[in-house]
Amino acid sequence: MSSHSSSRNSDNHRHPPAEPLIRVQDLSHVYHLEGEDVHALTGVTLDIPTGRMTAIVGRSGSGKTTLLNLIAGLDTPVRGSIHVEGRDLRALTEDERLALRRDDLGFIFQSFGLLPLLTAAENVGVPLRMRHLSRMEREARVTEALDWVGLTRRARHRPYELSGGEQQRVAIARALAARPRIVLADEPTGQLDSQTGRRILDLLRRMVEERGVTLVVVSHDPMVMAEADIVHELRDGRLVETRQKAG
Repeated sequence: MSSHSSSRNSDNHRHPPAEPLIRVQDLSHVYHLEGEDVHALTGVTLDIPTGRMTAIVGRSGSGKTTLLNLIAGLDTPVRGSIHVEGRDLRALTEDERLALRRDDLGFIFQSFGLLPLLTAAENVGVPLRMRHLSRMEREARVTEALDWVGLTRRARHRPYELSGGEQQRVAIARALAARPRIVLADEPTGQLDSQTGRRILDLLRRMVEERGVTLVVVSHDPMVMAEADIVHELRDGRLVETRQKAG
């Protein structure tokens, strides 16, 4: 064997291919509605790599939100497995799943999910209270997160005093303040006009590139599909295509 080949093999040994942060294998899920079985997912297998923006797309009823809920540990599939950060979700207790969502996952919703009686700053601080952080630490993280999304001057405003785009930016700040490794976003541009949606997508891209967050976005928005590094398309509960951005 040549010295060049030996060196190359040695490098591969020192730097093995990175394991996907989320691994979904042969996943199937069935809902029982009004006496009928609805096959929401059938045999879905896919990997979600670390530090990338992955989109799960498809028409309404394709199973994409079901898949996101299963990745979050909010439901248990009838067949298959989901590993998040190397942990098999089936093997976790409910308390361990709760800890996973609290400590490692951030969430962004189509409906923003803000508490109407709380200010923007108070909404951002809600997940931090669940972690029992000190008041000083909470306030520092809230200030940093609101500054990052450009809403420092709106910190004391309540959701009804904010535009839709500003509310979604508060939701992004709330996710970021907890400093998760993974952020799950369900139709984050769904209630926004195209111009505002574009600004939200730019923020999400920055979150991946500047914060190293692994972002999983469920959407049917063409802008999301164009922005994502990897696109998994679902149709009738099945994975029909995976596309990866060149370069």
